[in-house]
Amino acid sequence: MGNAMRGVIAFIPSERCQRYLVGDLKEMPLDRTLDLSSRQLRRTPVAACVFDELVKLYLSNNNLSSLPAELQGLRKLQLLALDFNCFEELPAAVCRLSQLCILYLGNNRLYSLPRELRALKELNTLWLETNCFTVFPKVVCELPNLKTLHLGYNQIQSLPTELRGLEELRSIWLAGNQLAVFPAVLLEMHFLAVIDVDRNKIRYFPALSHMQGLKLVIYDHNPCFNAPAVGEGVRRVGRWADCPDDGQEDDGSKAPSETAAEVTAVHPEEEHNI
Repeated sequence: MGNAMRGVIAFIPSERCQRYLVGDLKEMPLDRTLDLSSRQLRRTPVAACVFDELVKLYLSNNNLSSLPAELQGLRKLQLLALDFNCFEELPAAVCRLSQLCILYLGNNRLYSLPRELRALKELNTLWLETNCFTVFPKVVCELPNLKTLHLGYNQIQSLPTELRGLEELRSIWLAGNQLAVFPAVLLEMHFLAVIDVDRNKIRYFPALSHMQGLKLVIYDHNPCFNAPAVGEGVRRVGRWADCPDDGQEDDGSKAPSETAAEVTAVHPEEEHNI
């Protein structure tokens, strides 16, 4: 059957139809990984929640807007992929997965996160790109082990000072937002290795040379008049990236530079398969 028929079946709330889409789900996968991505699902099969030894669950690219309460029974779950769905709010069950390390929520319809998210003390990677955030979700600042934060392609205009409390954070991806000023709080986070502010509205960049942990800064596609000064060995991606810091000239031209997409090889991003 084609995708149209699969979509019709996914909409019909019958166990027979669900078995067609996801199988019988009678036994725990040997690798403790269950991939139900791209199945046109409108609801998560409760049968998937009985595998209490499950470590990775992929529900990407479906039509999900809610999750069953039984999901919270997956006490050993470390990776949950909910990207490319229809979530307008984060289901409460997700916030009860105490061992969760990686959470993919990109390409949904989220505009806020619940306070209960702070219970995920083991979370180290959070993907929130391409959602509907207009304000930075402050509860993120209460995730003590967060190392990688993706918040690109939202409508965020500023970052809270509380962000500096995330001492484990090493990379922050903020491309495609509405930042008009380089966030001052990032200047205090000397431990950051990657800063991506590509495609914002920043006109001036302060010096970043004091940030000893910095390895990569992406600032391309901003209406800036200068490149950020950086320490030795730090890679810059943007206008004047190849020029000495004291030799920048605003002549209206743009020096050849790489785009963010072209430096993905150096991004410390976690893939879906860890």
